[in-house]
Amino acid sequence: MNSKNVTYSTVGDYQLPNLTLNQPRKPLGKYGRLRRTYLMNHRPVLYNTMLLNGSLYPHLMEVEQTAESQMQQTMQGLLKQNPAPNKEQHQIGWVQHMNSLKAQAEELVLNELIYS
Repeated sequence: MNSKNVTYSTVGDYQLPNLTLNQPRKPLGKYGRLRRTYLMNHRPVLYNTMLLNGSLYPHLMEVEQTAESQMQQTMQGLLKQNPAPNKEQHQIGWVQHMNSLKAQAEELVLNELIYS
């Protein structure tokens, strides 16, 4: 940040910089929020650096999009390897199978993208 572009406001006896953060236009999804929480709790220096230089929300949006894409691809791959039972005849079995595959795919995404 260039000191020539910073403006200050007087508050009492102090001059405080007028700082604004670029807020995202689109709200964060599940994976973006998980990544933000991970960075805040486990990588606070990186989190604060990214927050102050304006790269945090673009990073979180990128993680969100990548995670969603990877979840879809992983689910498709798992379904090819382990086909689901007939949904019309075995509804409960189908739901159990799909939930199991989703949990497997999500575990991969969380380990590779969110908690790294």
